[in-house]
Amino acid sequence: QVQLVESGGGLVQPGGSLRLSCAGSGLTFSSYAMGWFRQGPGKEREFVASINWNGGLTYYADSVQGRFTISRDNAKNALYLQMNNLKPGDTAVYFCAAKSGYWRERLTRRYDYWGQGTQVTVSS
Repeated sequence: QVQLVESGGGLVQPGGSLRLSCAGSGLTFSSYAMGWFRQGPGKEREFVASINWNGGLTYYADSVQGRFTISRDNAKNALYLQMNNLKPGDTAVYFCAAKSGYWRERLTRRYDYWGQGTQVTVSS
């Protein structure tokens, strides 16, 4: 059974930082491209970033480019999202997802497995 479990969310002030983690199990982690998505209040789930199987290639939404960094450690079956200079508009539930095939993908329907999400709230 495939499981993806996110952690690291919380409440942070504008301009602050958080690091999200996603632990994978039940899958050959290094065989999958990975992505981060988020869903804000009353909004649809949206793409944040994706990464290829070995971490050498990354892709970001324009809204987070230059502030967020996606990375992975296949030895630990782990995916990360370093978020800096956070803004109130970044408030959302953040999800990690895994997909086979092409890594540069922003469509939710193309991802095979999903975590349950972790809440990030940016507020003073």
